[in-house]
Amino acid sequence: MRILITGICGFDGSSLARTLQESIEGVTITGIDNLTRPGSETNRRALRDAGIEVIHGDIRAASDVGALPKADWVIDAAANPSVRAGIDGQSSPRQLIEGNLWGTVEILEYCRTHRAGLILLSTSRVYSIEALGAVPLRIDDQAFVLDAAKPLPRGLSMEGVGADFSTAAPVSLYGSTKMASELLAMEYAATFQFPLWIDRCGILAGAGQFGTPDQGIAAYWINAHLRRRPLRYIGFEGRGYQSRDALHPSDLAALLVTQIRTARSDGRRLYVVSGGPSRLFSLARLTRWCDSRFGSLPVEADARPRTFDIPWFAGDATLATQDFGWAPSVSLDGILDEIARHAESHPDWLATSGI
Repeated sequence: MRILITGICGFDGSSLARTLQESIEGVTITGIDNLTRPGSETNRRALRDAGIEVIHGDIRAASDVGALPKADWVIDAAANPSVRAGIDGQSSPRQLIEGNLWGTVEILEYCRTHRAGLILLSTSRVYSIEALGAVPLRIDDQAFVLDAAKPLPRGLSMEGVGADFSTAAPVSLYGSTKMASELLAMEYAATFQFPLWIDRCGILAGAGQFGTPDQGIAAYWINAHLRRRPLRYIGFEGRGYQSRDALHPSDLAALLVTQIRTARSDGRRLYVVSGGPSRLFSLARLTRWCDSRFGSLPVEADARPRTFDIPWFAGDATLATQDFGWAPSVSLDGILDEIARHAESHPDWLATSGI
């Protein structure tokens, strides 16, 4: 079997490449990456040492994609993953759209040409910001959690947000590019008859993730706390109660192996793939965890709201469990401990991440 991974030198792509190489007998993995993100070269060297071919190219360029070797499956992990992309002063809306949407078009053309199956890694940020902001929440142990005493909207249960939750705009510029990518992928797969799975992922986290305030928040927070860097709780009264769930990339890889091996000519193609309420962490809880491991560090409160931020998200992966027998195995403590051990042994990791 031949697998092509786009964005292979990012955290998601590189983690999946290594795990899939270990999990699928006789697999040949090739990846493409434009190597623009700080730290990408670090992963390129590690992948090559593992015998995985890395091609320097840009999926927005038809000539680069057209030169790629034929694959049986494509895992599309290439994207600007920051919800603040396009408004952060680091990238323009046009750059975001070209990278996240036009890159998808080129990959869909590749799949059409080679009859390759596609696994599109999408995001929880396709969900409506206004609808998520209206979710009934309560405060429990320094975190926002669902309030079971109040009615829940369609697509939401105590297990989290499901695929049918509102995707009404606004969802952020980033979220809209991923939503558009999902729709295009559905149309291409139906029209040209190639296999497709779309996985709406929550936060992926683990050792070796490049950490910045807008991407890889758990890795950034743990590394910054360990190095005694200033930290801030932004928005939501500056208390750090905003909460998200986490998923280890090895758990995502386990699902991808099953999806690749599952033949289906019709039916559901879209799944929420997330850590769920049992892996929910708030920034305040994460600080408390770091305090107990590294010693206390005060965190500044900045109550000013920030565009596109949401108070809470946990994904309901029930359908993935039902259809594939899949469930995450790495606990939240396991994820955080792995990141902390990596941070302790890599004192320059924030610099490697471009901070």
